[in-house]
Amino acid sequence: MSKAIKLKAKVRKAVGKKVKELRDEDMIPAVVYGHGIEPQNLAVNYLDFSRVFEKSGESSLVELDVEGKKANVLVHEIQTEPLSGRFSHIDFFQVNMKEEVETEIPLEFVGESPAVKELGGILVKSLDEITVKCLPADLPDKFEMDISRLATFQDVIAVKDINSSDKIQIMTDPETIVASVQEPRSEEELSALDQKVEEDVSKVEGVVKEEPAAEGEKQIEEKK
Repeated sequence: MSKAIKLKAKVRKAVGKKVKELRDEDMIPAVVYGHGIEPQNLAVNYLDFSRVFEKSGESSLVELDVEGKKANVLVHEIQTEPLSGRFSHIDFFQVNMKEEVETEIPLEFVGESPAVKELGGILVKSLDEITVKCLPADLPDKFEMDISRLATFQDVIAVKDINSSDKIQIMTDPETIVASVQEPRSEEELSALDQKVEEDVSKVEGVVKEEPAAEGEKQIEEKK
């Protein structure tokens, strides 16, 4: 069960171009919405939200305190500035603790794969998160994936191998591969790959040099 993380917010009156003044004051414009409630414009302190988001991500409950009025929310969507990467807007989704929610839970890979350490293989992570459905109070912060079970190149970890509470319904296809180990390529395969790349490059228009025309052909072209 995930523990709610607390975050304070203020009611925001500034909209449109005026939100720039909020950002200049290290505040992030935000909105909270949900089933059966009216959307409300908010503003949250940049540093406070950064610390909260580092812990919560988009899968943990946040106890949002709007000037004394508290609500359980999820960080639903975040917008960032293209160049700086700073948070520029936040969407909070207010949940009903008695209604199931569907969201993505991140995967954390732990342990060490013998197929990587001893056989020189390459770890392939096919998924970073999976979709689940459950009551808000039962949302996990993450799922740990122990890759020490990947001892050979034939071993795989699938969604069905995730150890989950019976209160949580995993929506992602159970047969989907989460992690595997790719066998390292032999010198022959690498050599063949290099040769293919060289052949492909030689076929690119403008790369192949044209042979100079014979003197007789050149004179014919000039007469034309």
